[in-house]
Amino acid sequence: MSVREVTTGTTAAAVVRDGMVSVERLALPQPGQGELLVAVDLATVCASDRTTPTSGPARVLGHEGIGRVIAAGPGAPAGVKDRVVWAPTVSCGRCDRCRGGRTSACRMLRRFGEEPVDGGWPLSGSFSAHLLLPRGAAVARVPDVLCDAVAASAGCAAATVMAALDVVGPMRGARVLVGGAGMLGLTAAAVATDRGASTVVAVDPDASRRAMARAFGATEAVAPGAALPDVDIAIVFRMSPAPAFDALAIGGTLALVGARAAAEPLTLDTARLVERRLSVAGVLGAEPRHLTEAVAYLAEARDRWPWEQLVSPAVPLSYLPTLLTQPAPVAPRAAVQPRR
Repeated sequence: MSVREVTTGTTAAAVVRDGMVSVERLALPQPGQGELLVAVDLATVCASDRTTPTSGPARVLGHEGIGRVIAAGPGAPAGVKDRVVWAPTVSCGRCDRCRGGRTSACRMLRRFGEEPVDGGWPLSGSFSAHLLLPRGAAVARVPDVLCDAVAASAGCAAATVMAALDVVGPMRGARVLVGGAGMLGLTAAAVATDRGASTVVAVDPDASRRAMARAFGATEAVAPGAALPDVDIAIVFRMSPAPAFDALAIGGTLALVGARAAAEPLTLDTARLVERRLSVAGVLGAEPRHLTEAVAYLAEARDRWPWEQLVSPAVPLSYLPTLLTQPAPVAPRAAVQPRR
């Protein structure tokens, strides 16, 4: 099917019902106080999107993307025609966690791609020709020098990397280990190199991903199980955290980032932790400032690294149901253009 610009008060969206994904027409809302209605130019497929829910309410899938504002409610954080990206969660701004600067851990957190279509926020997924950004969504304007395929990762992957780097501290002269050479790991390798890391070791089971890591600044790329050098900083996205912890030099820091890192068990040697003055931190999500930092970094570094290689050529929205069931491509991100 062809998805065209909406003129009839409805829009096309990829909806999952009982484990089946299909493109449906949903009502096009008018933005209220603090809200934005965005025409989605490109949405990328994160690894978490490939786990299609088989239960729960029907919902519009997707959370990572870029678009242009076509309508803005009073007090909205951007204006009509602005090109924007968004964080994958929406916070209340009022609870103790939000007031304490931890909006990504909001007690009433809402997530893009997980809200029921028959609830108060039907157009909550980026795999849709249009998306409503509700009040409380973190939004960042995108300069025109940054292409859609590169900018789309800012809201989720690149912002999460910025949050992780906040935890591990300065990188100049540091020996860095990056666990996992997916979208986050490759971005982290590039940022670590740009911030003056002396060495960057990437760990990934896939040979093609290890080759990509070298193209993004890794001085060494190895498979899991290989001997690891001493490192000052270990950032684990997708690997067993135990070898990373064991590789830490005195005063080193281990950051476990995201749900995939959380799924791997880690039994801490507390004697080693204390004697070697080590730190272990968990990172899940990002704060609004990290979204802004991600956009700024990607714009500044756009010519330094081969970012376009990280996203496969975009397909129309009608291809999405098939795309989600196919094996993941070599590129860390597949992409759709929802309004095609």
